[in-house]
Amino acid sequence: MAEGAPLRLRRLLLDRSVRQGEFVLASGQRSSYYIDCRLTTMSAEGQRLIGALGWQAIRDAGWRPRVVGGLTMGADPVAYAVAAASFGTDLVVDAFSVRKEAKTHGTGRVIEGCFTAGDDAVIVEDVITTGGSAQRAIAAVEGAGGRVLGVLAVVDREEGGRATLEREGRKVVALVRAGELGLK
Repeated sequence: MAEGAPLRLRRLLLDRSVRQGEFVLASGQRSSYYIDCRLTTMSAEGQRLIGALGWQAIRDAGWRPRVVGGLTMGADPVAYAVAAASFGTDLVVDAFSVRKEAKTHGTGRVIEGCFTAGDDAVIVEDVITTGGSAQRAIAAVEGAGGRVLGVLAVVDREEGGRATLEREGRKVVALVRAGELGLK
């Protein structure tokens, strides 16, 4: 991936995902801006950039996961992009999704996809605000017998979520901070 990839990702987020106005976030907090990261993470260019940058960030952190995933639906395209970027390297990872609640039919699973008890996992997020979604995904993975190596976010809103996770002993890596988008 070219050196300009971080800048290209910031521009793509600004062009596609950042909206100004009055919003209520998933955390219940009010904000003067909203980052609909899916408009970037689900785009072809976003998939390519996030996959490459996310995979490099995992490697730079020294993590060696077998799987990546997080709370559906924001984490899903991030996990898929990172998994795809890992293909052909010396450490291929697969992806999984954590449901917000267990299915009431079939297997009744909370975690879907390529996760098995004992797996080392990196939890991925599109946007970290309070850290609540990452905490739910961590609880599900650890409850199912996995080991969480850390958390990778596309955007850190810089509103305390990272600090909350780090106080719990979690290493957090973000590809972009809200300040880098001119939002702080």
